[in-house]
Amino acid sequence: MTDNTNNDFNRVLNTWDVIMVAFGAMIGWGWVVSSGQWIQTGGVIGTVIGFIIGGIMIYLVGLTYAELTAAMPKCGGAQNFSYAAFGVKGSYICTWTLALSYIGVVCFEACSFATIIQYIIPGFLQGYLYTVAGYDVYLSWVLVAVFASALITYINFLGTKTAARLQNVLTSIIAGVGILLVVGSVFSGNMSNLESQPFVGNDGNSVIANILRVAIMTPFFLFGFDVIPQAAEEINVPLKRLGRLMILSIGMAVVFYAMIVMAIGYVMTPLQVSQSMSESGMVTADAIAVAFSNEAMTKVLIIGGLCGIVTTWNSFLMGGSRVLFSMSKARMLPGILAKLHSKYNTPYISILFLGSLSMIAPFFGRVMLVWIVDAANFACCLAYCIVALSFVKLRKSRPDIKRPFHVSNGLLVGTLASMMAGFMAIMYVIPGTNYSFVWQEWVIVGGWLAIGALLALRAVKTYGDNFCSGMDSL
Repeated sequence: MTDNTNNDFNRVLNTWDVIMVAFGAMIGWGWVVSSGQWIQTGGVIGTVIGFIIGGIMIYLVGLTYAELTAAMPKCGGAQNFSYAAFGVKGSYICTWTLALSYIGVVCFEACSFATIIQYIIPGFLQGYLYTVAGYDVYLSWVLVAVFASALITYINFLGTKTAARLQNVLTSIIAGVGILLVVGSVFSGNMSNLESQPFVGNDGNSVIANILRVAIMTPFFLFGFDVIPQAAEEINVPLKRLGRLMILSIGMAVVFYAMIVMAIGYVMTPLQVSQSMSESGMVTADAIAVAFSNEAMTKVLIIGGLCGIVTTWNSFLMGGSRVLFSMSKARMLPGILAKLHSKYNTPYISILFLGSLSMIAPFFGRVMLVWIVDAANFACCLAYCIVALSFVKLRKSRPDIKRPFHVSNGLLVGTLASMMAGFMAIMYVIPGTNYSFVWQEWVIVGGWLAIGALLALRAVKTYGDNFCSGMDSL
């Protein structure tokens, strides 16, 4: 079998690029738009604990990714890991599932971008079109989202290094704005605010349940480090360091989210949080206004959030296009998705495909944000579970593989990672829980699985014995 590599890719990403791509993918926009929801769900301390729980799961999964990426530094990441452990079927299921999580984020950011603009420009919503699940869809909202989608797609079309330069600048801005909020809260906050909203719940069981509700949402806001394995062949970093950088980026993201939530809880009372949620929904933006006693600061933070949308969008479009490219190159998907641009050396057809989906998503309105978060979160947890299981299996079946980044107590780490990721995935499909899918989300997930099955059958029929022949079995 041939090796699943592509010599036409250029190694253009350095150490700083890797950190900014992964960290920028994880901190994104959620800390601006979702912080109030987190605090009202679990309380300030409860939210921090929830993020720590989710962060532990992501950290453990990250360790498995770090070892496997250093051992198999090939475009496609999880596709290669799962193939080496479980063969064609396991690889296809894992990679197709992972593709849904990337597409979910790309579509989420398209809708988020238009949503944040309406908070910056008064009277932005113009040209009512129709209503979807109680949310009105406006022409101005759709046009801005489609234009932004086209712009981000074009940037990725121009090349990985171009996208990385944009990522470095915008991620630095996000971090600066977040630090500004934290510093402002230190000087103007009050400990009594924290003491009045540590947890949500009337008893221990409800408090724990609400913390878990936050924890089960965190993977969507923390996955992003796995963009790095997808673009492994474009990274010019020693393999051992590459594993460390992935783990470092996860730790940075968890600390960032925890600091933001603590800053909000320190500077705002529960009443102020509730009022902010009912009026603008932008609790983080209102918090920085309170911290500096200046309403103009809300615009500063929202601009930081806007940068966050672009960084996450940029990273996941980069990673998602490499997932589709790698599957296509392995003859799992139509061969056209594996085409590289003659000038820019980018998988431009895969990029254009993802960009097109992000342009379609806004036509479903803001409600798409909720549906796509849950669908992508489920897909992410399931794919992570398969990767962790691959890690465990390869530790047992292939101890001879050279592992430049070696995880201590690997079997324990892999087992815990697979159990935690699997538990979070299962919670979405058990009927009657607080986390189970609504019917629209079932349609998204079920439709994606059905499309995957049809494409697999097509690939088997088209390629025969050559199906998945582009993979290397180690």
